[in-house]
Amino acid sequence: MNFNPAMPIYLQLMAAIKLQIVAGHLKPGEKIPAVRELALQYEVNPNTMQKALSELERENLLYSQRTSGRFVTEDTVLISNLRNELAKTQVDELIRGLKSMGYTDEEIINLIKSYLEGMES
Repeated sequence: MNFNPAMPIYLQLMAAIKLQIVAGHLKPGEKIPAVRELALQYEVNPNTMQKALSELERENLLYSQRTSGRFVTEDTVLISNLRNELAKTQVDELIRGLKSMGYTDEEIINLIKSYLEGMES
């Protein structure tokens, strides 16, 4: 993973794990790898990974079972809300960027439609 030096690493780790959850790569109720294993995978200090996971627990996206490890929340409404929130942020960034280039709402809609039609081919 390439980290942005302008943003704390634990926040970037949280974002990466959230993305895995909303994309369905980590399923509700699924056990996640141990802190050390994740730290090796992301090439970060275990303490940094622990902080990211603790924050995700605080946000109720993960939960711990004393002797079994950490698991993804089974709250599908929470996951769905997070997915919508992340999508809204992406769309907002896209629209702001296109508007700053002078695109109108209609041009943006047509551009997105053309792009999606091209993807289907």
